[in-house]
Formats: sequence, C-alpha cells, structure tokens
Amino acid sequence: MRRATIRSRLDDAATVAAAIEPDDTDQIDTRVEDGTLVATIDRDSTSGLRSTVDDYLVNLDVAAQIADHTNTTHDTP
Repeated sequence: MRRATIRSRLDDAATVAAAIEPDDTDQIDTRVEDGTLVATIDRDSTSGLRSTVDDYLVNLDVAAQIADHTNTTHDTP
C-alpha cells in the first residue's frame, strides 16, 4: 500500500473541503484539522497514487480558487 498525506493551509478550508469531498473515492479521506485541509490518499501502486494525487491537486486548486474568488467578491462593497 502506498500513502500520501496532503496538508493545505487555506483561508476557508471547510468550504474547500466540502467542495472536493464529493469527488473522494474510497482511497481518499478529506478532513479539516485545526483549520487545515488534510487529505490522506491510499493506493495499491505508486503509479496509482501519483495519478490520484495529481487529480486531487487539480480539484483542490480549482476549489480553492473559487472559494477565494467568492470570498473576495462578497467582501468587496
């Protein structure tokens, strides 16, 4: 078994976690710990882990950008 843990400090970790959690598979556990988004990914092979981490990071980036844009838009009068 191969494992990766990704920790992301985000302004709105709970919102980003909620946005990407529906894409979690049985191999991905996404949670928020002390305001930090934490994802643990387990796969049987290194290549599978790499692929899943890559997909996860793309989803994380998009969700974080949308959350940041939404928060910025709502904060501007």
